Amino acid sequence: MSRFFTQEHEWIEVDGEVATVGITEYAAGQLGDIVFVDVPAEGRQLTKGDEAAVVESVKAASDVYTPASGTVLEGNPQLVDNPALVNEDPEGEGWFFKLTLRDDSELGELMDEAKYADYIARL
Repeated sequence: MSRFFTQEHEWIEVDGEVATVGITEYAAGQLGDIVFVDVPAEGRQLTKGDEAAVVESVKAASDVYTPASGTVLEGNPQLVDNPALVNEDPEGEGWFFKLTLRDDSELGELMDEAKYADYIARL
């Protein structure tokens, strides 16, 4: 599996043609206590950069953008009843949605873990 990151603090982990998307630990920390998450519906077609989900915290609401194009396989059903899971495990069980990739060449435009660590160190 390979994991990539965006400048908007989304992560995408690729396993074959299936990718899992969420927000980074840095983003979850900046948002504070998350109280609501709206994930995309199964079957929704997304193009890289589309608004795919919404996350609301006690501080603010924020859009989550898809780092790659594809078809949504599922939204994380656990986030409906437990949005705080994003704070507890943002880069694991707090994932937002899974999709079938349409064009994996888009991943080449994203940062790997080392580049993302350098990026957030400069913020």
